[in-house]
Amino acid sequence: MRGEDDGALRGALRDLSRKRPRWGYRRAHADLLEQGWSVNRKRVQRLWREEGLRVAQRRRKRRRLGESTVPADRLAAERPNHVWALDYQFDETADGRILKLLHVVDEFTREALEIKCARRIDADATVAVLDRLVTQRGTAPGHVRCDNGPELTANALRDWCRFSGAGAAYIEPGSPWQNPFVESFGSRVRDELLGVELFETLTEAQVMVADWREDYNHHRFHSSLGMMSPARFAASWAQDADTSKAITQGDRPEGRKTPYSAPHFAKPGQTAGDPGPWADQDPEPLSTTLQPPTHPQLSQQVDLGPGSALTVWGVRTGSELWP
Repeated sequence: MRGEDDGALRGALRDLSRKRPRWGYRRAHADLLEQGWSVNRKRVQRLWREEGLRVAQRRRKRRRLGESTVPADRLAAERPNHVWALDYQFDETADGRILKLLHVVDEFTREALEIKCARRIDADATVAVLDRLVTQRGTAPGHVRCDNGPELTANALRDWCRFSGAGAAYIEPGSPWQNPFVESFGSRVRDELLGVELFETLTEAQVMVADWREDYNHHRFHSSLGMMSPARFAASWAQDADTSKAITQGDRPEGRKTPYSAPHFAKPGQTAGDPGPWADQDPEPLSTTLQPPTHPQLSQQVDLGPGSALTVWGVRTGSELWP
C-alpha cells in the first residue's frame, strides 16, 4: 500500500515541479496539504530528492547582442557621413526626474549631428531621429557604430539599417573604448554642461542642450581637426569636393593629429605633396612661436607662401624625410 501511495505521490510531485519549477519541497508539501493529501513533510522531502526535483541554480540571463556587418574595432571613418556613432547619456532635472540624451556624432567631421533630450527615448524615437538626419543631410550613413543597449539591438534599428543601406558596427559588450568618439563627446557634454547647469524643467534642458550643440559645432576647436571647429572642417571638406581640388596628407584621418597637420587645400595646378611655386621664396615672419627641436639632428622646413596657411612639410632625420 505504501508503494502505491508513493507512486501517486511521486506523480503529484513531478506535476507540481513542472508547473512551479522555482518551488522547493516545503512549498510542494504545503500545496499537497491544500489538495487534501495527508503526508509528512520529511516524506515529501525524501521523495522530492529521489525524483531529482531540486531547484536548479539560477543562470545568468543571456544578453541580446547586435549583429555587426563590419567589426567595430576595424572600422575607421574616411569621409563625412561614413560612420555615425550613437550613445545615450542620463541626467535629471531639479525635481529628480530622469533626463535621457541621445548623441549622434559624425566620426570624421566630429560634428554633433543631434542631441535629443527627452524623458524617455526608445528604439522608435531613435529611428525617428536618424530619419530626420538623413532627410536633412540628404544621405544615410555608411555605418552606424553603437553599443548593445536594448534600444540599439531592437528590431526597429535593425530594420532601419537594412532599409537605409547602412551597415551596423556593434562594439563588444563592456568595451566602450571601441566607440571612442561619441564617448569622448559625452564626457565633454558632462563636463561643460550637465555637470554645471541645474535644469528646472525639461524645456529648459532642451533649449540649453540645443544652444550648447550649436556652440560646440561652430566654436569649439579640435586638435584632431587642426584646431578647426567641426562645422568649419565639414564646410572646407565640402568646398574642396565641389571644386575638385587635391587633398593633402592632413585631410586623411591618420594625418589629422596636430595643428600642423590641419586640412590645407592645394592651390590650382598644385598636386598633393607638391610644395608649390612658393617653395623657393623666403618665408614671412611667423605669427606663432615654434618650439625648437628637442633632438639636435631634427629640423623643420616651414613654407609660408603668400596667402597660404602654415604648413609643416616634414622633419628630416639624416637622409630620411618623414612626411
